[in-house]
Amino acid sequence: MDPLSLVLGIVGGGAISAYTAVYLINKRNNASADSIVKDATQKAASILKTKEFEAKEKFFELKNQHDATVNNRNRELTDAENRFRSKEQSVNDKIANLDKKQKEAEGLKEDLVLQLDVAKVKKQEAEKIHASQVQQLEKIAGLSAEQAKNELVEALKAEAQTQALAQMKYIIDEAKLTATKDAKRMVLQTIQRTAAEQAIENTVTVFHIENDEVKGRIIGREGRNIRALEAATGIEIIVDDTPEAIILSGFDPIRREVARLSLHRLVSDGRIHPARIEEVVEKTRNDVEQEIIEIGQKTVVDLGINGLHPELIRMVGRMRYRSSYGQNLLKHSREVANLCAIMATEFGLNAKMAKRAGLLHDIGKVPDDDPETPHALLGMKLAEKFGEHPDVVNAIGAHHDEIEMNNLLSPIIQACDAISGSRPGARREDSEAYIKRLVDLEKLAVGFDGVDKAFAIQAGRELRVIVNSDMLDDKQSDLLSFDISQKIMKEMIYPGQIKVTVIRERRAVAFAK
Repeated sequence: MDPLSLVLGIVGGGAISAYTAVYLINKRNNASADSIVKDATQKAASILKTKEFEAKEKFFELKNQHDATVNNRNRELTDAENRFRSKEQSVNDKIANLDKKQKEAEGLKEDLVLQLDVAKVKKQEAEKIHASQVQQLEKIAGLSAEQAKNELVEALKAEAQTQALAQMKYIIDEAKLTATKDAKRMVLQTIQRTAAEQAIENTVTVFHIENDEVKGRIIGREGRNIRALEAATGIEIIVDDTPEAIILSGFDPIRREVARLSLHRLVSDGRIHPARIEEVVEKTRNDVEQEIIEIGQKTVVDLGINGLHPELIRMVGRMRYRSSYGQNLLKHSREVANLCAIMATEFGLNAKMAKRAGLLHDIGKVPDDDPETPHALLGMKLAEKFGEHPDVVNAIGAHHDEIEMNNLLSPIIQACDAISGSRPGARREDSEAYIKRLVDLEKLAVGFDGVDKAFAIQAGRELRVIVNSDMLDDKQSDLLSFDISQKIMKEMIYPGQIKVTVIRERRAVAFAK
């Protein structure tokens, strides 16, 4: 508000108040008009002076506040102007420095260009001098630079090859000196740390009875009971004059076990007739199958093998009823597994994987549905089918050299298999009979016309015959393999099967003299 307007307002308010007071005094009292007017005038003058004083004070206070605000704004404008000038000066200084540095950089660039030109000139001069020296050396030596370089490289290469061959020969000689000793030590330590049992398996089972009266009940009227039992079990039952005994004959141990248990249940129960025989045999077969699974599970638990496929566990259990030369297959496989774990530990390899491969190495002997395939290759296919590690698969397939070994586990399996099978008492067949059978097998093949050489390999499971290509053609070679296999079947006694391979090779040789 304007100070002058404020003062006029105060004065006007005072006058109104004075006149109002006079009016009230005249109305309230009946005093004389002069005295009242005088008093009112004095009071109005006093009030007017007071209001004027207050108005002046208010005016000066507002003026001071206005001046202070103006001064503050002027000061802020001055400070802002000073800061702007300072920044402007700083920018000018930076621009000046940049101009200076740019000039310096241009000067350095010119110096570098001059130095590069000088360096190029010096390089050209050096190349000329080098070329002149090379020409002088070529004249003196009588060789070009490329020829001298090649001769130097050849000399260094020959020297390096000589040193490498010498070092290689030294390493090989040292390995030969220590290999046999270390191998014997490893094998002896492995054998000494393994306790092996002697096991003899037969192809017959003797069933003992309390008295000979039971034989008649087993035979039945007109032999119907024994015929039903043989038909249900697939086993030949021999009832002769042997006292208190019945002989169960057959090459399948599982069938013999089913027949033995079935006979035991039938004799204990007393009810022996064809319908009852079929029922008991079927129940016994299921029980034996369950027992096979339990044997497989117990075996893998005892050996600490985990993650084996259920079908492989079942095959491991079936090993209990298989034998090779009188050696029980399950005991042999467990023995090989333990031997492999010990030997792998000695070599710093994976003992668990070695034990796994050792247990499964003869798994191909269990199935009966593929007799033409060698058991090592069949076992390799089964292991691969059921997700075994590639090293385990190769070890199974290569333990009789049917395939090439591609890891260190394979020779360990092969060695431990040989240790378990060749130790004294492990198998019925002695070494002399074994060697004689191999020699007879080779002689039999050599006796045919056109045969040059014959080799019995894989423990007599395969016969390889090399024929003279001038005497026999391909068709005659096919016929020869058949004739040899037929003669082996007629004249020799052998376990399992023998594969006959006839090899006919034509070679053309000429000499340049």
